[in-house]
Amino acid sequence: MILHTIDTGYFKLDGGAMFGVVPKSIWNKMNPADANNLCTWALRCMLIEDGDRLILVDTGIGNKQDAKFFSHYDLHIEHSLDESLESIGFSRNDITDVFLTHLHFDHCGGAIIRQEGKLLPAFPNAVYWSNPCHWAWAMEPNEREKASFLKENILPIQESGRLQMLAVRGYDKADSESQLTQIPFVEGFSIRVVHGHTNSMMLPQLSYKGKTIVFMADLLPSAAHLPIPYVMAYDMFPLTSLREKRVFLEEALTGDYILFFEHDPIHECCSLKKTEKGIRAKEFFKLKDL
Repeated sequence: MILHTIDTGYFKLDGGAMFGVVPKSIWNKMNPADANNLCTWALRCMLIEDGDRLILVDTGIGNKQDAKFFSHYDLHIEHSLDESLESIGFSRNDITDVFLTHLHFDHCGGAIIRQEGKLLPAFPNAVYWSNPCHWAWAMEPNEREKASFLKENILPIQESGRLQMLAVRGYDKADSESQLTQIPFVEGFSIRVVHGHTNSMMLPQLSYKGKTIVFMADLLPSAAHLPIPYVMAYDMFPLTSLREKRVFLEEALTGDYILFFEHDPIHECCSLKKTEKGIRAKEFFKLKDL
């Protein structure tokens, strides 16, 4: 197995929404906001070479939306998905699997392209992976989350006939422990299932060079979100997020895991250490430096 970072650009989101109840006087020191209270965030994906399979984890926002849509998010691209793939000798046609952690537009928008007025899979030879619980959640979204699930990002995947579902258990409010379920995908790649951010979000957990690497998606969008109370206002079940973060970080510290951040504007990866204030980043580094 070989892992690669795939940069697809940066975008902006409201700082208050990204840090929830944390005061701006605190979070602004970690990710300074612009005049409109917007902070910059990465759209960082991962490519996994595994034998004959080339697995892309998430796809970024893509570029098919109109100017009005992008004006809300100030998408600015320094390295596109195509450029990132080309830099390591691949193209979209080489991708065999697209693994979608969840179906919010900043994670799956690049899965579909608009070509000659049609919405088509951006990776024509790939199987797309989701799970029934999250798919159903996205198809009938609640009013609070509706703006994150765009039909043009989701339905064409199903219509293409390339969608495959993984057997994942959905969110159960009666489950007070909210276990971080793990499901095998391919050798060295298992799936952790969490429910605080959205129902049945999937986190890849990888065995790589003697280390365990976890693709954090929106359980921990950045290193600035390591403190337990730093939960996004976007999370559907914030108390579940608190519990999932606490359980995961204790396990990650004990297991000496490496965290891969999808949205941190500066840091790709970190190791962890125990401090008086809780579990925090120990060292920052790039995936290629492992």
